[in-house]
Amino acid sequence: MIENLVSRRNFLRGTALATAGLVLAVQLPGNTRRASAAVGEQSKFIPNAFVKIDDDGITLIMPHTEVGQGIYTSSAMLMAEELEVDLDQVRVEAAPPDLKKYMDPILFDQATGGSTSTQSDWVRLREAGASARIMLIGAAAARWGVPAGDCRVEKGVIHHGPSGRSLSYLEVAADAATREVPKQVPLKDPSQFRLIGTKAKRLDTPAKVDGSLVYGIDTRLPGMAYATLAIAPVKGGRIASMNEAAARAVKGVREVVRTDDAVAVIGDHMWAAKLGVDALELTWESGPNASVSTQAILDDMHEASLKPGVVVRDDNGAAEAIRKAKTKLDAVYRSPFLSHSPLEPMNCTLHIEEDRAELWVGTQVPVRAQKAVAEATGLPPEKVTVNNQLMGGAFGRRLDIDTIEQAAKLLRNIRYPVKLVWTREQDLTHDFFRPYYYDRVSAGLDDAGRLVGRTHRVTGSSVMARWAPPAFVNGIDPDSLDCAAETPYDESAVFADYVRHEPEGLTTAWWRGVGATHNLFVMESFIDEMAHATGQDPVDFRRKMLTKNPRALAVLELAAEKAGWKEKLPKGRGRGVSLQFAFNTYLAHILDIEVVPGKQVKLLRSVLAVDCGIVINPDTVRAQMEGGVLFGLGTAMFNEVTFTGGVVDQSNFDNYRILRINEAPKVEVYQVKSVEKPGGVGEAGTAAAAGALANAIFSATGKRIRSLPLSQAAV
Repeated sequence: MIENLVSRRNFLRGTALATAGLVLAVQLPGNTRRASAAVGEQSKFIPNAFVKIDDDGITLIMPHTEVGQGIYTSSAMLMAEELEVDLDQVRVEAAPPDLKKYMDPILFDQATGGSTSTQSDWVRLREAGASARIMLIGAAAARWGVPAGDCRVEKGVIHHGPSGRSLSYLEVAADAATREVPKQVPLKDPSQFRLIGTKAKRLDTPAKVDGSLVYGIDTRLPGMAYATLAIAPVKGGRIASMNEAAARAVKGVREVVRTDDAVAVIGDHMWAAKLGVDALELTWESGPNASVSTQAILDDMHEASLKPGVVVRDDNGAAEAIRKAKTKLDAVYRSPFLSHSPLEPMNCTLHIEEDRAELWVGTQVPVRAQKAVAEATGLPPEKVTVNNQLMGGAFGRRLDIDTIEQAAKLLRNIRYPVKLVWTREQDLTHDFFRPYYYDRVSAGLDDAGRLVGRTHRVTGSSVMARWAPPAFVNGIDPDSLDCAAETPYDESAVFADYVRHEPEGLTTAWWRGVGATHNLFVMESFIDEMAHATGQDPVDFRRKMLTKNPRALAVLELAAEKAGWKEKLPKGRGRGVSLQFAFNTYLAHILDIEVVPGKQVKLLRSVLAVDCGIVINPDTVRAQMEGGVLFGLGTAMFNEVTFTGGVVDQSNFDNYRILRINEAPKVEVYQVKSVEKPGGVGEAGTAAAAGALANAIFSATGKRIRSLPLSQAAV
């Protein structure tokens, strides 16, 4: 198994090595033998890295960042469950950059991504809450001179039943802070859960409704100026000429600052900065990547895919099994470059002084953000304060710190706060893109229509090799093979290899759903090809290959039942299925579509059955499935990033489409009750989209889609 070769935990262990020079254990539940109570703040109680109780109330120091996935609420539920408080009693505060305290135990970095947040926090935040509760009860019991076992907690109030006495957490906080942090704490059995598993209103919803929630782009500071920029259109290009005097002549412009490949105009307001950039009359030297084009990249990938790659799995002679099989299938699938294009474009606010700097930004990697500013300014990291803001979308884009790095270089000599905003056009055309993937797949089936052998060669860029070099082990990028080398199905003869091919003139990055997104499009489409080649119903074919995987079978059966899989469809309509195990979550997706006049695809109904283990907040799971599948369907239908003369052809939402409300299908989400450890849900719906869509189109038209997006395919 691929996990045995390079597990996600092991290959991401190198992330911390790459960014901080060492790997440090996360301190749980406490980072000292005794909790801290600051001098002069006798009511403050900080028993560990995550819990704080003071005059402001009960605060979760949140190790992960909120990018719209609801983690501020779900993680608060984990802590509140063991602390025995209600969710509305908990405040959430973003953790500062601190790898020692807040390193994700799965990603080995202080990072939010890979649908790991709930999986990472499942134990440590419950332990943090339980540890604090034990210390607070102990403090109250000692004050009363009674056994701690005679005390109980309800909504943050400690009660002593025999005497009827009670004390709030705040009233005993100072005493609790003097007690030793327990080394081991018992956690509740799931049967005792009071909050976990219930529908909870998101903590950030009221502030979103009334407009008080502050995203990075909303930052306002006294004396702050505004800036925007222009970047060389071709990667590696340089400024050839500009009319700086014309920009400075624009009313409200304060400064023009530049690096070799970018120039920013600082103004009293954003409009002045924008007009200043327009007035620069910029010309550019394109540099070495002026000849880069999509067709040239594709031609190179085709040639690279013909050569053997690094073997990831080689079980039981798959090639020979296919050679002897009655039915043989071969196909090439292609998945395009994609942009993240979050609705909140990239931005950051910086105040650089002689001896310190402060950053306001929405980032998935606060330690890396701090390091980027430190390196650009020459300041030590501890002199850089990071205020991590909520994000209006990220989808992996804010796992990179290139924009923060660029801002720090441009503003290093400016001594007042400046908010730098990338316009939508600069944001999209200078994105770090989801890799282009080129897949060669083969399969053989016997007389009974059973799969006897499968091969899969993935050719594409390695984000892992760039983002966490020590984790790129033996030439293998496990993310690129995720859901390709291993599937939920009964398989014995499998060969999978990986050809790393880095295209010129662009940088690739994580994108929502990462490797699973592209591989599930390929695998689930190809599974359908196998079913149709042998005259079998696609759901029945999958069902027969799930004899050893009851959780996968359960979601497939549930989705088929709720979608009415066997019901006959009118002419012009189609129904497609996709099944997956990704992010430690099982998911089946059945999609109904209609091909309308003009050969346009109309999305009708999306049915998802999900088993993500123990559910923290069912509403969050539903919302993530809905948002994820719509994000994935819209992308599969419309989107690709292409290059001409080294320049990105797409620039805004007019030519890089978002699925519109009138185009969205009805989405139904059914959750399987489970006692397994939680899996991830933030990316699972996105990964489930393209395969079901391609299979639905085949069902309606007989046309097999092997290249995305659909807007470029002849339906």
